Amino acid sequence: MKVPLANLLCITVLASSGTSFPAERRGAASGKEKRVQYAAWDDVNVLAHGLLQLGQGLKEHVDKTKSQVRDITIKMKVFNVTVSELGKLTQRLQEDSEALKAKAQSLEGSERLVLNVSTDLREKTKELLKDRQMDHERMNKLEEKVDGLMQGEGLEAANGNNSDARIIQWMLEAQNKRIDDLVERIKQQQEKLDKQNVRIRTLQNQIQLKNERSSLKRKEDEVHLNTSSEQRDSPVAIASDCHELFLRGETLSGLYTIQPADSHPFEVFCEMTPEGGWTVIQRRHDGSVDFDQLWQAYQTGFGSLNGEFWLGLEKIHSVSKGGNYILKVQFSDWRDEIQSISYPFHLNGEENNYSLRILEKSAGNLESSLSTETSGVPFSTRDKDNDQKNDLNCAKQLSGGWWFSNCGRSNLNGRYFVTPAPKQRHQRKQGVFWKTWRGRYYPLKTTTMMIAPAEIENKS
Repeated sequence: MKVPLANLLCITVLASSGTSFPAERRGAASGKEKRVQYAAWDDVNVLAHGLLQLGQGLKEHVDKTKSQVRDITIKMKVFNVTVSELGKLTQRLQEDSEALKAKAQSLEGSERLVLNVSTDLREKTKELLKDRQMDHERMNKLEEKVDGLMQGEGLEAANGNNSDARIIQWMLEAQNKRIDDLVERIKQQQEKLDKQNVRIRTLQNQIQLKNERSSLKRKEDEVHLNTSSEQRDSPVAIASDCHELFLRGETLSGLYTIQPADSHPFEVFCEMTPEGGWTVIQRRHDGSVDFDQLWQAYQTGFGSLNGEFWLGLEKIHSVSKGGNYILKVQFSDWRDEIQSISYPFHLNGEENNYSLRILEKSAGNLESSLSTETSGVPFSTRDKDNDQKNDLNCAKQLSGGWWFSNCGRSNLNGRYFVTPAPKQRHQRKQGVFWKTWRGRYYPLKTTTMMIAPAEIENKS
């Protein structure tokens, strides 16, 4: 049979009260029976009531402790979920890293294969050169014999051996044809080597770009996790171009994020000078990026901002539409001589095929190779012919996309020749050129196009 806790407490108190309270005064006579006095019932009630309140307080404390334990359990579950998400994110990043490593190893294998092929080609070229030298020696001997015959040495033998002279002439012609074939084969092998080198550089740039994107994604994920646990302050407004960054105190050239009006943020390369900041829209210097692209690529941009690239027509339009802007073009030749030219310009939007209008002629000595027509010149690619030649697609005839008024004044997005330019004019005209500097058929070594507000020219 179960006894309530309060009854047990009361019984305990009553039992102990017998020894706690003093006995009655004993009488003088020793013969009287001793009598013991117990505690009053009210005192027992007071003690029992106090003990009940104590028990109630203990119960409330236990309930409060249980509630705190539940809260801690919930927080531990949330923490476990966060740790699990971080683990999945780490695993995903490790998988991406392993995939990139595998791709890099594959590229290294391809590069080794290309190097082996290049070595074989060099050995074959050496053999061909040796054969060519031997053929030259034989030809020299044959020419000496022919000269001797032509000068009258052994005329009698010559008159009697006309067939020998014809045989010698036939051999000379055959040797010349063979030499021409060997030279043509060497040129073809050299072109293949150049294409392989360009392809290797392009793949290396793609790997570098993927690594940059992976790093950027990792940073974004870290920022997302941080912002989910604590409230961030409102960020400072993003600059609209590189010159605004310069005015805010940025003086080092490099990658920055800008956000023109009515546009999404995007990365650009800023060229910082003592006068201000220039937004670079195009750069060529080693031929690592193929600029013979379609309209969509020229509209959105391609390449690596740390190497060769085209920023994109839509981005150029979003930056320059906010006011008066200057276009500056810099180029260098293979003797590392540098020239530049600047214009105030206006670039229309997609509805006008990003037509370029030069507002004033350049102030320098160098004559412009861009059309100064008041209506502007639309941009043209090989899959979207907007040039002013009715019978020809300049972008397809030459190479790359450009503001072609006709096909012969300039093209800074043409084919980049890593080795010396080919001798054939129809191939050289596909190169990177600026007609009023070094001529129509001179391939330039480097080019850079950049834009900035017109106020930067007033400071220089």
